[in-house]
Amino acid sequence: MVINGKKVQLFALTSNVPLAKEISKYSGIPLSEITVERFADGEINLNIETSVRGNHIFVVQSTNYPANEHLMELLVMIDALKRASAESITILMPYYGYARQDRKAKSRQPITAKLVADLLQTAGANRVISIDLHAGQVQGFFDIPIDNFPAGSFLASYFNDLKLENLVIVSPDHGGVTRARQFSRYFDSPIAIVDKQRPRPNEVEVVDIIGNVEGKTCIMFDDMIDTAYTIIKGAQALKNKGATEIYAAATHGVFSGDALERLQNSCITKVVTTNTIHNERVKNFSKIEVLSMGELLGQTVLNIIKEEPISQVFERFSVKNQP
Repeated sequence: MVINGKKVQLFALTSNVPLAKEISKYSGIPLSEITVERFADGEINLNIETSVRGNHIFVVQSTNYPANEHLMELLVMIDALKRASAESITILMPYYGYARQDRKAKSRQPITAKLVADLLQTAGANRVISIDLHAGQVQGFFDIPIDNFPAGSFLASYFNDLKLENLVIVSPDHGGVTRARQFSRYFDSPIAIVDKQRPRPNEVEVVDIIGNVEGKTCIMFDDMIDTAYTIIKGAQALKNKGATEIYAAATHGVFSGDALERLQNSCITKVVTTNTIHNERVKNFSKIEVLSMGELLGQTVLNIIKEEPISQVFERFSVKNQP
């Protein structure tokens, strides 16, 4: 397909085909054919079914579970495109796996978020588009352009439509205070903080709630929900402190293990997330609401092709009270 005088192709790898189809529908760029296979020992093999020589390529792939499989699949794809003489390779990675490993918390630990950035660049990627990186500093690990889109506006739009009163935005831990404060500006509401500690891995113990939540409607806001232990324990602590209703919002619904079952049985009224990660099981749980990022990413593709500012995408897909 030719847009703005450029030959453009869009590919979907296996992690999030539904989102790729939404991007395709909005942008008007059809998905090009690709075959992804596994050898008996698990090695990934793929074949691009059409010429990409001289074309500007966009590849949709989140690196969620199984993270290593999806990451390796992406690296193999980038290598194939580079060897097939693609003009440019842009990676649409809504969920950037390994972003939590962005620093050395203990001696002799890796900084795997940097390693992933190095792998993508070495393989041949020219640009990366991601949504709500766990830590903004991950952008500094790249020597190629990387755009980190915040999803707060989408999530805020959902809650604005509910017309909630006596609202308090709650950070599930001290590390998320900045994120919660930015989100609170969409509602002009105060924030509270769940003061927690982890006695052992994957265990959460709430010490106290910092801030007034009695008689309030609370929205716990984070960038991701993985095992859901933090959100659920925090929600129960808010309930014990007198909160009348509790919602949860997060960009990335990782939902590892039986997280969905735990959320469904928790005191949380509704969990709102986006489709950066595809999970077929979500539709079976009434408390989970999934918002689509397809139009935002589709418009981003068009702006890049037309060499228009990415900031225009934020202006188009933002709520009125943007911070």
